[in-house]
Amino acid sequence: MDQLSFYSAEARRADVADLAGMLCGPGQAVGFGRGTAARLSVVVDAEWRARCLLAACAERGVQAELGRSDEGRPLVRTAFRSDLTGLAAHWLRGAVKSVPAGFVPDGWALRIWALTSGTADANGYRFGLDPHAPATHEPLAEALRGCGLPTKSVGARAGGPALRVTGRRRLARLAELVGPLPDGAIEGMIPLVS
Repeated sequence: MDQLSFYSAEARRADVADLAGMLCGPGQAVGFGRGTAARLSVVVDAEWRARCLLAACAERGVQAELGRSDEGRPLVRTAFRSDLTGLAAHWLRGAVKSVPAGFVPDGWALRIWALTSGTADANGYRFGLDPHAPATHEPLAEALRGCGLPTKSVGARAGGPALRVTGRRRLARLAELVGPLPDGAIEGMIPLVS
């Protein structure tokens, strides 16, 4: 019987802090009322992603709604909530998204990042990054190295910005951390143990 990694999504209870996975990708945090409330939002490329993120929010006791971006893409957005202020404060420097110092994603954050903007490709597994926050790209690569997942950068010409995990052992490690395919996710969009 395999032993679960301490950092695996299945190793601990879901928590509001796990929603950092949305911010690793193209998600945004916005504070309100001098730090008394915050909101998370993310535009995704598919309805299944939005449904999975709504379920992930609900699992953490955070109500979110499905809307549409100006371009008609699915938009997941929470209400302004006091229990999101800590997460927003860690990820914002003023109004600019910034990776918290020492951030290392665990299985839950990786799973939510995968649901937000991850995809398998012929060369491995890609975690999508926020094209509007390029200063987060290198710190997120460092964060993935911190959990044993060195990556290669993928530029816009190759479908990025993204970070690609390659190699059989690294992909197995990623699949172990992320855990089983959640209900509603499309196979190949989150890493699976082969």
